[in-house]
Amino acid sequence: MTSPTPAVSPSAFDKARNGLWTSLQKHLETVYAAEKDFRAATSFTDAFPFSPAAFEPQVLLDYQQHRAQLRDLYIDETTQLDSLVKAVRTKSYEEDGKKLLLLMILGYMDIAETIFALLDVRRPSKLEKDEELEETTAKFERVKNFVRLNIKGISGLLPKMG
Repeated sequence: MTSPTPAVSPSAFDKARNGLWTSLQKHLETVYAAEKDFRAATSFTDAFPFSPAAFEPQVLLDYQQHRAQLRDLYIDETTQLDSLVKAVRTKSYEEDGKKLLLLMILGYMDIAETIFALLDVRRPSKLEKDEELEETTAKFERVKNFVRLNIKGISGLLPKMG
């Protein structure tokens, strides 16, 4: 007679991977909802950049509110991603485990980037300089490049000796 195999408790890495997966799904829902709202707020035209003079003030106000929401989400997401990537790099997981977590983050970043790019595409012809948005775009790119570099691995960049 065999006894049932005891349930194996998930490792710290498995918990982190599952937690990250759940978190990224929630973040995607938020980003997709913001995209839907922003696209709806820009449905008054198909031509971008658009001339604000051609539209009613209420339409432009609605646009500005949704643009601000997407912009703020972009800033928040970039800050969180930066912290998350740093946290993954400092954990004591095996390198392949870290790469898997970073690959999951990179997949999210690729999707989010296409949505946040709407801020640059669906805009009026004249847009005031937004240094915080410019800094966020640069930071997002740095984080994404750092993630890619760590997935590939520093050793992958060095020539093979031998």
